[in-house]
Parts: sequence; C-alpha cells; structure tokens
Amino acid sequence: MKQLEKFAQATHTPVGYLFLPEPPEEPLPVPDFRTIGDVEVGHASPDLLDTVYQCQQRQEWYRDYARQHREEPVPFVGTFTVGGNVIDAAAQMRDVLAFSPDERGSSWSEAFRRLIEQAEGNGVLVMVSGVVGSNTHRKLNPKEFRGFALSDELAPVIFVNGSDTKAAQIFTLAHELVHIWLGKSGVDDADMATASTNAIERWCNEVAAEFLLPSSELEGVQLDSGNLTDDLERLARRFKVSTLVVLRRLYDAGYFTEAQFWEEFAEERVRILDLIDEGASGSGNFYNTQPVRVSKRFARALIESTLEGQTLHRDAFQMLGFKKVATFNELAVRLGFA
Repeated sequence: MKQLEKFAQATHTPVGYLFLPEPPEEPLPVPDFRTIGDVEVGHASPDLLDTVYQCQQRQEWYRDYARQHREEPVPFVGTFTVGGNVIDAAAQMRDVLAFSPDERGSSWSEAFRRLIEQAEGNGVLVMVSGVVGSNTHRKLNPKEFRGFALSDELAPVIFVNGSDTKAAQIFTLAHELVHIWLGKSGVDDADMATASTNAIERWCNEVAAEFLLPSSELEGVQLDSGNLTDDLERLARRFKVSTLVVLRRLYDAGYFTEAQFWEEFAEERVRILDLIDEGASGSGNFYNTQPVRVSKRFARALIESTLEGQTLHRDAFQMLGFKKVATFNELAVRLGFA
C-alpha cells in the first residue's frame, strides 16, 4: 500500500483512481483550443489541470473581493467580435495598454514586465509561472500549453507558461489579452505555426501579431537570404517578439511564398524548441518571483484582506503558495505593507 501511495503521489493521481479498471477522463473546465497540427489535443496532464484549478480559485476569491470593494467591471472585456478588423483591434489594445513598438524597452524582460504592468493596471490578473503552484519539482511543459485565459468582467485572469522563452511569453500574453477582449476563456497553444481551423484562435493570433509587430513596421525591411537566422534574431530583438512571430509577419507581408514559409518555420521551430530544452533558468528570489506567479494585483489584494481580518491566514497561505507566517509578513513588506 505504501508503494501505491508513493506512486500516486509521484504521478499526482488520487489513490482511488489506481483501483479503477480504466483511468478516468478528466476534461479541462474551460474550452481547450490546443492542437498538434490541425488535430485537437484532447488530453490535459495533472500539471495543467492543477494549474487551471488554482487560477480559478484565485479568480473566484478576487471576484468576491472586487464585489465587496465595489470595483467597476473591466470595461473592455467582451468588446471584441471574432472576425473584426485586425488592425483596428490591435490599435485599440495599444491605446488601452499604452504599449507601442517604440516603447517596448531594451530587453525581452523589460518589454514583458511593462506589458504585464499595463494589463494589471487595467484590471487583468496576470500570472506567470513555470511550475505548478510553488512546487519547483512540477515544471510546466510549454509543448503542452503556452497559456490560458479565464474571462470575467470583475476578475479576468491570464496565465502564461513561464517555462517558455521570454519572447514566446510576450506573444502568449498578447494572445490571451485578445481572449479577454473577446470575453472568451480557453487554454491555448498561442502558436503561429498553423493557420488554426478554430476561428477564435486564428483571429487571436492575427490580432496579437499585429499588436506586437504592426505590419507597417515591416515596410522596407531588408533580409539576407543567405543568413535568415541572423535576420530573424535581429528583428526579434528590435521588436521584442519571438523569431517565429517575425517569420510569420514577414510571410504575411509577402516576403516568402507559402512553401518557403512552412519550410523555414519548421526549421526555426525545431531550433527554438531545442533552446528551450537546453536552457535552464534559475528560480530567482522567492519574494520577487512569487508575486509574479500569482499576480501582483491579486497578491496585494489578498494580503490587504488578510491583514484586515477579512480572509483567514490559512486560506491566504494556500492561495499564495507557502506555509509560514514569516514568509507572509516578509512578502507583505516587499509589496508595500509596512
């Protein structure tokens, strides 16, 4: 029995499930837009399921908090319609988020941080993590999913898989923001590799790409066909997006035939996935990373509510991902609660 319990713990499976004749299908509680090629994935790992459940719990708490404090609904949730003008939609997002091509900062991290701050400042809870909760032994796989959106007028939530490359995370965040503007929840690939058969995903990708790299910015761009990788990396650094997004936008602008694009995209995607597998980033300082994992906006609200006695410390610890009062107190100080 002890071996069975250890196996259940290692695989994050309830012990009772191991006695069933067949493993039960546990569907995602939100729409699943993930595909491999043009085929729906149809399966979610325990890591993905637990991450969605955790984010839903935080969303439910914040929704109640927002009602209690009479916060206004986030005005842009559900204002887009699938199939609308892509350029106009991207321009509306840039206006609200004050995020434009010449204001991205000098690095991937700065651009990503700025976009998160603008989204949270406008009412969206943005959670970025490469692990399940605070468990560094349960690393999330970007090949399974890149992010998801949980739409809500009072507590819209975006989760970005922090195990992905920083440039890919920026595109995922932009893609999920389009989902929030549409008022459509879902788990996504946020993948530029395919012209998705799903109208929602296809349109979200188009708007996200236009938001990050407007087609007008590519006018007059020069390419060296003998060294495309260097060109892609140069443009990716300039526009703070992934090389895959750059390649897709160049194709959209007529720089490649369809056959050339798919050939180059396949090669570049393999190169990027190899970099993800080889690169191992440190976890960093807990007090810097944890607010980002759970959303700084959410963390501040939860700490404030707990200090005022409206939320139990036990519940706050569970949602924040730790167990010690000293950790809570230090995080409160770091977030400005003296």
